Amino acid sequence: MSRTRVNILELLRGGDRRSIGRAGEVAAFVSGNSRRFRELIEGLWNEDLLVRMRAADAAEKVTRRHPGHLQPHRNRLLRLMCQTKQQELRWHLAVMIPRLPLTAKERKVTTSCLITYLADRSSIVRTCALQGLADLARDDPGSRAAVIKIVCEALRKGTPAMKARSRKLLSQLQRQ
Repeated sequence: MSRTRVNILELLRGGDRRSIGRAGEVAAFVSGNSRRFRELIEGLWNEDLLVRMRAADAAEKVTRRHPGHLQPHRNRLLRLMCQTKQQELRWHLAVMIPRLPLTAKERKVTTSCLITYLADRSSIVRTCALQGLADLARDDPGSRAAVIKIVCEALRKGTPAMKARSRKLLSQLQRQ
């Protein structure tokens, strides 16, 4: 596959919401290439909801190894995180945004947004919000106690997925 001729957003079209399509292939394709990553990020605003969700999935995969790729897009991504209602965008943004070095104000906005995600009807969004809050707390000891309280609440009242994630997060947060 030639890196300059492939329309990465076209690779993400088709199918239905139950499939990630070629998101993994696209993630591998753009990994380590910030220019192509920029094209992938543009997919988060695509008119096609499948492209948006798969672009978010691919971007999240890429930023596990290359979190710095998010930096040029941080302001737009923070706004999108607080504005989007699409569950697939929410769950990926919830874990991507905490990978950024955030100012105190951005951290506050992100935390507030993630707390609203805890009321989302999607268990996946709520579970990813817990992960995002815990990731933020790792770099902010001042917020750790409040996040531990939220995680403990999810451990008692959450869905099975939330309880499982909460057990892992609680263990990690208490070791720090």
